[in-house]
Formats: sequence, structure tokens, C-alpha cells
Amino acid sequence: MNEPVALPAPVQSLAVRVAIIGGGPAGLMAADVLSSEGYDVQLFDAMPSVGRKFLLAGRGGLNLTHAEAMPAFMSRYGGFAEELSTAIAQFDNEAVRRWSSELGQNTFIGSSHRVFPVGMKASPLLRAWLNRLQGSDGRKPVRFHARHRWIGWEGGDWVFDTLQGHRHFTFDAVVLALGGGSWARLGSDGAWVPLLEGRGVGVSPLVASNCGFDVQRPWSDHFRSRYAGHPLKSVALTVLSAPGADPDQALFRRKGEFVATDTGFEGSLIYAASAAARAQLAAHASAHILIDLLPDHSLERVLLEVAKPRGSRSLSTHLKSRLGLDGIKAGLLYEVLSPETLKDERALAIAIKALPLVLGASRPLDEAISSAGGVCWDALDGQHGLKALPGVFCAGEMLDWDAPTGGYLLTACLALGRKAGQDVHRYLQAQLAVSRPT
Repeated sequence: MNEPVALPAPVQSLAVRVAIIGGGPAGLMAADVLSSEGYDVQLFDAMPSVGRKFLLAGRGGLNLTHAEAMPAFMSRYGGFAEELSTAIAQFDNEAVRRWSSELGQNTFIGSSHRVFPVGMKASPLLRAWLNRLQGSDGRKPVRFHARHRWIGWEGGDWVFDTLQGHRHFTFDAVVLALGGGSWARLGSDGAWVPLLEGRGVGVSPLVASNCGFDVQRPWSDHFRSRYAGHPLKSVALTVLSAPGADPDQALFRRKGEFVATDTGFEGSLIYAASAAARAQLAAHASAHILIDLLPDHSLERVLLEVAKPRGSRSLSTHLKSRLGLDGIKAGLLYEVLSPETLKDERALAIAIKALPLVLGASRPLDEAISSAGGVCWDALDGQHGLKALPGVFCAGEMLDWDAPTGGYLLTACLALGRKAGQDVHRYLQAQLAVSRPT
């Protein structure tokens, strides 16, 4: 497992120009932009080290971005593509690869078109990035403050809770990059929500995204004990637009794989479908899905094989022999279908191609890979500054957007951090121009 990267010791300063609050990818990228412009940048993080969620994401291989061509890449952001388009157009998937290479970490495109550092690990990239932020390229170093949790304001001061008590700072501009609400133990706890709402900033509730779901009817003890943790490979998942709706009008349909859990499902294909499933849970208190257990077979072929005489063989042996259906796939059929349906050749074939299940709830927010919701886009001005708090900018996952895993989340966080840094630079330059004597 990647080891946490310790922050440098804080440097005392009487004059602070720009603060970055939050040491994830978005905050670090904003700091990178602003330090390259020569600003006095200080970065504050509540944790003992920066990039903890970044390091966790790289535990099994750091998926930096996806090599999918535009505009298909942008379509992965669903209804938030327009809001994210400016930032990502200026720092797209190719730019992410160049950035990684500049930090000495060349990348490659995997078989799924996901992009990884050659070494696969997050630690070398993060270390090189922190080294640059500390002035290795001759720029003015960013000054880091570990274990500084922002807790609000007192008068015009920004107040941080530290091991030494409360500390007060004043800034000319601030970038908030505090993350969403998932993985609180790594720093993304959503504690900033009431602070901003108290200052009149609109915030959409934080909800779980890229998360597992519980089935509405709990698994039987037999299924749970035998198949929890087993993967469903080479299947297709459909999320219906409403109970009983036409599958051709589905909200989501994609081929992939996922895993059965003690209470339902999780895994990459489920994560990709989470936005659609979440919408159905909000609208109907349930999400109706179909699982195609044999997406490479037509219904006609499945029916043909099911209907062939099986003699004295059991149905499970017949399905394994004729269609390769065994293990968890066969287990799901027996778990979901009635004995009458299992005996009806046509009904069984239809179920193999579209096994109906109902999801009853998403897993808790703190278990999710990411969160949706956050600072509303209409709370921002044209430069991602908060209308209610001039000079305060937002970046990363604390904004209201959503994306699947596969590199899309990290790309958007980096792009939004970069844009926030550029927006702060423009803001400060405008302030400087106003203050100059004519």
C-alpha cells in the first residue's frame, strides 16, 4: 500500500496572499498554478498528510484519466457536461498525460483505454508534485500547514483548529477544495456544508455516488453465504426509467462486470450505473434493473439451447452444458425466479436475457468512492467565485457534479483545480488594477 506523504512543517508568515484549503488533487493543482504565477500561496489541510484519497485511489493502480476521444469523454459527465466543459477543454485527458510526464511519470493506455502511470503507483507522482510545489523548479515555494482544520470565520479572519489551538489568518483570495462527503477518515467529511450555507451559499445535498446498492428483497442465507464476493463477469446491466418501463427507453445500459455483496451489488458496472439508479431511488423509492447474463447470445439462441431435451440431467447441469451458465449466474437465477418460471422454457430464456431485480437503497455515503451534490453552479459567478463571498473560489468534488470511475473523476478534479487557480489569478490582477493610482 502507498504510504502517506508527510507535509512539510508549516512556515510562520505575517503576510498571506492566497490560501488553498484542502490538499487533494484539486487543491494541489490550484496551488501549482498560483505558485507558478509567483503568489505567496499557503495550503491548509486537516490531515497529517496531503493526497490521502489520491493515494488510496492508486492502491490497485492509479487510473489518471481515460483515453476516450472527445466528445464521448464529456458524455460521461451526464447532465453536468456543460458546467465542466470549459475546465476540461483547457485541461483534458491528453493534458493530464503531459502533466504526469512533466513530473517524471510517463503513462500508458491499458486494454480498457484507462490511462495509468508506467509504475502504476500514486506515491512517486505525488512526491514529484510536492517537490515542485516546494520550489524545486525555482518558483516561490508553497507553504504547507498540516492538521489545520478550517472551522469558519471570526470577523474577517479565517479560523483553523490546530493541535496548538485556534489560529486566525487573513487572505486576499481563497480556494476551497475540501472534497465531497465520502471517505471521511481521509478528510472528505462534508463539514464545510453548514459553514457555506450559513453564509448564503446554495449547496445541493451530498449523496453517495460510485457506490454499491442493496437489493430490496434481502438475499437468502444460502445465496449470501455461497456467492457474496463472487464476480458477475461479461454481463449487461440495464436501469429502467420507471418500474415496468420499456427497456429500449432505459436510463442506462452497458456491458461489464460487478460483484455480489452480502446486501446487494458493487463494482465497476454498478458504479457506472449509480447516477441512474440514484435518480430512480429518489423518484420511486426503488430502482428496477435488468441483468443480461449472456449479452453475447441472442434471445433466440438462448431459447433454442434451453429448449433442447435434457433427459435425466438436472436443469443446472443442462444450463451449464448448453450455455455455460453456472456459479453465481446460475445461483442468481435460482435466487430470483420462482420454480414455475424455472420450468417454463420461454420464461427462463427471457429471464436469462433480462433477469429483473429491484434495488432498495444505495450504500452509505461514507462507503462511496465519491459523492454527488455540493456547491450549486448558480452560486458561482462566471469565474467559479462564490457570489456570496467575493474572493472565495471553489474547486473539485465540493462542486455539484458527478462522474463514473475510470479516470473521469480525477481528470475533472485536476481541471477544476487548475481553473480555480487561473480564476484567482485573474481576480487578483483585476483587484490590483483597481487599486493602482491613475
